[in-house]
Amino acid sequence: EVQLVESGGGSVQAGGSLRLSCATSGFAFEDYSIAWFRQAPGKEREGVACISNIDRRSDYADSAKGRFTISSDFAMNTVYLQMNSLKPEDTAVYYCAADSRQLGASMIAGAYDYWGLGTQVTVSS
Repeated sequence: EVQLVESGGGSVQAGGSLRLSCATSGFAFEDYSIAWFRQAPGKEREGVACISNIDRRSDYADSAKGRFTISSDFAMNTVYLQMNSLKPEDTAVYYCAADSRQLGASMIAGAYDYWGLGTQVTVSS
């Protein structure tokens, strides 16, 4: 059974940091791309960062560049999202997702086969 379980969310003040984890199981982690998406109340789900576990390339939304870092731990089958310099507009539910297509990482939600249930991030001003 494929599982993606997010953790590490919470409430922080603006300027603070959080590290989100996406623990995966039930599939060949090294053959997948993994992405983080987020959805704020009343807004559409948007891609934040993605990484290909095949070619190790990563990509970021403009809003995340310079502040967020995505990384994969192949020993733990876990993907992390280190978020620094957090802003109130980063407040959202953060989801991780896995893509089996082996076409490189993308931030198109429709490309992803499996999704976690999300973790809430709240940034106060």
